[in-house]
Amino acid sequence: MNTYRIAVLPGDGIGKEIMPEALSVLSAVQERQGTFRLQTDTYPWGCEHYLETGVVMPKDGIDILRAYDAIYFVAAGHPAVDDTLSGWELIYQIRKQFKQYVCLRPIRSYVGLDTLITNKAPIDMVIVRENSEGEYTGTGGIAHMGFSNALAVQTSIFTREGTTRIVRYAFELARRRRKHLTSITKSNALNYSMVFWDQIVAEVARDYPDVRWDWVYADAATMRFVRDPGFFDVVVGSNLFGDLLSDLGGAIIGSIGLIPSGNINPDDDGLPSMYEPVHGSAPDIAGKGLANPIATILAGAMMLRNLGEHAGADLLERAVEVVIAGTIKTPDLGGSATTQEISAALCAAVRTC
Repeated sequence: MNTYRIAVLPGDGIGKEIMPEALSVLSAVQERQGTFRLQTDTYPWGCEHYLETGVVMPKDGIDILRAYDAIYFVAAGHPAVDDTLSGWELIYQIRKQFKQYVCLRPIRSYVGLDTLITNKAPIDMVIVRENSEGEYTGTGGIAHMGFSNALAVQTSIFTREGTTRIVRYAFELARRRRKHLTSITKSNALNYSMVFWDQIVAEVARDYPDVRWDWVYADAATMRFVRDPGFFDVVVGSNLFGDLLSDLGGAIIGSIGLIPSGNINPDDDGLPSMYEPVHGSAPDIAGKGLANPIATILAGAMMLRNLGEHAGADLLERAVEVVIAGTIKTPDLGGSATTQEISAALCAAVRTC
């Protein structure tokens, strides 16, 4: 039996409600499969932890996480804490220190849930978001704050290595799927960074003659996501564009509560990857039992798959399909079920699928 050490980070807000339910569903998969075991340790890091202790994550937090096979996270954020704190002292630190340069976000429609678009054709795409540089490098500064001549500079950084590896990852994924890749760009306005991006995409594409590829401006892509989402298979974009389109993808399939995310380190260097839902901590509904746990549970399926437990991941994804096709749904999907009721239904589906 394979044993995996998992660092569990419930985070803030609805994370504290969702994570126990997600772990119960993973436990049901573990029991049904009987081929692996998840050994979990939970850490209370996040904004609520900051309000209690003065730190979002302890100084040795990265060293603590380094020993695990994977990190399972929900969301960080609290109205009383600046979002830049949870971002730069927790989430981005984990992504950058563990070289999680691929952010993988699958977006698909489900039987039993209407998409919020006119075209009802099935949706099945994967957004491959560059996760380590681009617009989210934290490079820049503010001068003369509080004065009339105040100015801010935010610098995007695109390296040949960083751009090439994410584009190549996306082409490899497209080759395994429907052999269609779309690059999201804005080179008509960003005349250095996105022109550089476009040139590297074209270079890498020469190694994949079997993959049809095209590029779409980011603003045009938002329209096509809504009007014709079935056009897309694998979508590759920079940190910012991939982030924005992921949320739109959640909206068109019915809820952001259905979109999982994997912060992946695909290199064989022993560093852990991190799995989380795309949604945030949702403080407005925290403590009410209304949160949809499916995105976190699907992130758990991504975690199992990347750990090599494909049968367990398949079982969990089938269970989600069964539950969504039924009548038990959380409020974001038009129902009235609680977080616990959804997890109970998923556990039952896992045992019978």
